[in-house]
Amino acid sequence: MAARIEVSVIIPTYNRRDLLPRALDSVLAQTLAVDEIIVIDDGSTDGTDDMLRARYGDRIRYVWQPNAGVSAARNHGLRLAQGRYLALLDSDDLWLPAKTELQVAFLDAHPDFGMALCDVERIDADYRHIDVLRRRDTLQEDGWALRWILHNPALVPASVLMRRQVVEQLGGFDEGLRTAEDLEFHLRVARHWKIGVVEQALVRAMRGHDGLSAADSTYDDYVRVMEAAVAGARGSVDDRELDEALAGTYARNARGMLIRGRWKEGAALARRAWHLTRDAELRGQIKALVPFGIKRLLRSLVLG
Repeated sequence: MAARIEVSVIIPTYNRRDLLPRALDSVLAQTLAVDEIIVIDDGSTDGTDDMLRARYGDRIRYVWQPNAGVSAARNHGLRLAQGRYLALLDSDDLWLPAKTELQVAFLDAHPDFGMALCDVERIDADYRHIDVLRRRDTLQEDGWALRWILHNPALVPASVLMRRQVVEQLGGFDEGLRTAEDLEFHLRVARHWKIGVVEQALVRAMRGHDGLSAADSTYDDYVRVMEAAVAGARGSVDDRELDEALAGTYARNARGMLIRGRWKEGAALARRAWHLTRDAELRGQIKALVPFGIKRLLRSLVLG
């Protein structure tokens, strides 16, 4: 009888032939072996398929699909995965060797938890250290964590290990979102499952090289996702806390819109944030948007 598959990892990729081996090698180096490695190639044209066959052979399951975006690629992999636990890894990120072992141990010890996260070392395009995202700074206690996650729903997919029942119940990533799909998934899981943190950096995640985070749609998607999450949490999370979470969302995205020259929309979000919050520190940040916005506007006029 075939052995049960304990851990599956889904790795979406698109034209990252040179980066992908680092991600795969980090999976193969785990102290607790990953039983199933699924690479979903989202329409690459750079020879990714030939490289994978030559270097990894049958150690991975390689699936090509027409280009449909990262959410569709992740969801394709999640549908194929057979593991009791499911992990995600973007092709420009790396796992540290104990990642699988420590997160499996956490979920084994907490049978009513759906997801385990970990700290993340953020690196630049040359794999140099930037900083460490410490999940406990925002997710202050394990368990029903929605109230904390609403204040900072950022999710590094590579930091996730989850039970397959989570996906069976809730589905995968929202393919209708161009960005913020990770935030939406994180918030949706937090509404229905307990979440815990392994307080150790087990992932190295690259930022700032070719992602979508600078796209205009980022701000619109973020706000839309958060507004829906807050509306869905009414009655289960204190209204005052929900208002503060939404105010923080509006303030952060107002700044981003001002940077992008979206003056009216940025000012409108800042006003909405001001009316929602009573927090003195956040109100100070909102006040600071006025001179910041004026400075950006004048600069744009001078530069033409």
